[in-house]
Amino acid sequence: MTVARFAPSPTGYLHIGGLRTALFSWLWAKKMGGKFLLRIEDTDMARNSQEALVAIIEAFEWVGMDYDGEVIYQSQRFDIYNQYIVRLLEESKAYKCYMSKEELDALRESQMKAGERPRYDGKYRDFDGTPPLGVEPVIRIKAPQEGRIIFRDGVKGEIDIAADEVDDFVIARADGSPTYNFVVAIDDALMGVTDVIRGDDHLYNTPKQIVVYNALGFALPNFYHVAMINNEQGKKLSKRDGATDVMEYQKLGYLPEALLNFLVRLGWSYGDQEIFSVEELQTIFEPKSLSKSSSNYNLDKLLWLNAHYIKNKTNAELAQLLHPFGIDIREHDERELLLDATKERGKTLVELAEQIMMILKAPESYDEKAVKKGFKADSKETLLDFITMLEGWDKALHLPCDYHNVLEHFVATKEIGFGKIGQPLRIALLGSMTGSSLDEIMAIIGTKETADRVKRAIALL
Repeated sequence: MTVARFAPSPTGYLHIGGLRTALFSWLWAKKMGGKFLLRIEDTDMARNSQEALVAIIEAFEWVGMDYDGEVIYQSQRFDIYNQYIVRLLEESKAYKCYMSKEELDALRESQMKAGERPRYDGKYRDFDGTPPLGVEPVIRIKAPQEGRIIFRDGVKGEIDIAADEVDDFVIARADGSPTYNFVVAIDDALMGVTDVIRGDDHLYNTPKQIVVYNALGFALPNFYHVAMINNEQGKKLSKRDGATDVMEYQKLGYLPEALLNFLVRLGWSYGDQEIFSVEELQTIFEPKSLSKSSSNYNLDKLLWLNAHYIKNKTNAELAQLLHPFGIDIREHDERELLLDATKERGKTLVELAEQIMMILKAPESYDEKAVKKGFKADSKETLLDFITMLEGWDKALHLPCDYHNVLEHFVATKEIGFGKIGQPLRIALLGSMTGSSLDEIMAIIGTKETADRVKRAIALL
């Protein structure tokens, strides 16, 4: 059975690069009818953040990515790791190293001066003398000193390095706490993880983890190292570019299905198709189709996708989604008309909320450029004449088409161009030249509110 996992460290918030990796693992497990595990790698007690941990769990809940069983915390598994450290020491596959920090720094400095790669020189590998006083030892694993470490990566292809490229790395610090590469290998093996999908910044950790797998007689999983996400200029993605907390995307008004659709296309493709439902992805995703090359973050693509998903939500769903953004139209009499008039205009829920608020709330100020362009000397008389006609037809006015008929009749009667009434009327109703169509706006707010806004605009402008 396929078992995949996502294993973030709670030292910072989950950003979109991490979410993309988790998504790939989750989709693969779903496609194969397997398990997807969430493991929190919190062995670095000094750097752990409870806020970051909560944000990771919240992000999974928001995007709807479920995991099997309970969340696994490495900080609760120290006894297990210690058992394997003891076992490796007893089998002479690991040893205590008494090299002080000062000695290690001096060794590295001399190696660098000689043009060599800094690495531990194995001083205590076969040590059987008297340990130096006052030095708490670290535990190092005995890495192979000859041969090659070879593994097949599902994205990169065959990776082949000389075994002596890996030195005897530390598996337990002087305080007894285990190190990253050691616990990752143990946990993946004990949890039956068959497929490890992760960022290619971990590629050079893999040979070290293979040393641990081999020392403990564990079978290797399948590895897939995913190329990183760059910004639109092809450079490392920064917080300013979009590498921010996943939950920030919720605050900015993005829909989870849009974000997942956007992320899955960063480094993976299925022909020329751009839009995928989560259910569809669970049947077609294949990690061997992941690109070897880095992908570029494209905000315009994300906004396009988000607009698509907003437009395809039911009005009842949108009303519910808008509530956290200060718009409560769940029981509004004109909810359907209001959302039909605005949901084509909002690329995010924040923008959609702003469009709705423009209609529901009378303008408190008027855009100066719009007034200069659209409010002429004869606009007052034109607007008052229009309101008079509108009030005369009021009992017959219900739908946008009814208000549209009044506008057409007014323009024809006055023998004027539509802009003569359209521009000043839009400014009076919304305070700007942008927004939904006039007939929709008037149908939503009604004749009385339309007249009140016009009269207020005339008084102020």
